[in-house]
Amino acid sequence: MILISACLLGRNVKYSGGNNLCQWLAKYYNTEDFTAFCPECLAMLPIPRPPVEIQNGSGEDVLNGKACVKDKTGLDVTREFLSGAQKALQIAKKKGANYAILKARSPSCGCGEIYDGSFSGGKKCGNGVAAELLMQHGIKVYTEETITEEELIKILQNK
Repeated sequence: MILISACLLGRNVKYSGGNNLCQWLAKYYNTEDFTAFCPECLAMLPIPRPPVEIQNGSGEDVLNGKACVKDKTGLDVTREFLSGAQKALQIAKKKGANYAILKARSPSCGCGEIYDGSFSGGKKCGNGVAAELLMQHGIKVYTEETITEEELIKILQNK
């Protein structure tokens, strides 16, 4: 089973109310091999909502209580991001997911690189909160930018 960010399938769950449709991934989507989800929706955050970035750290730091997650207005939504990450992990365990394809640079789903907390478009190394938690539990995390079509086909063939 593969978890996949719902926004990548064209679902309007992005903070702005839009989506991040990735057409080549969407063409492989089926409910037998994939489970679509959004950690921020699982946390009951509204759509639309102000943009959010991790402040002074990464998803790992948030999980360890050393950093927080705030929206552009300064509202602390750390608790919600932790809740969404935990719910994502519960889904992964329930579905037996070994892989996840998540939205690049997202404060929830980014893997390897996230926005730097300044709301200026700057980036830094690190993972989003949900991505980090899934990785800590042995789930291989990709983004739509790091997985190739060939890798996805291999994963689907070896299920």
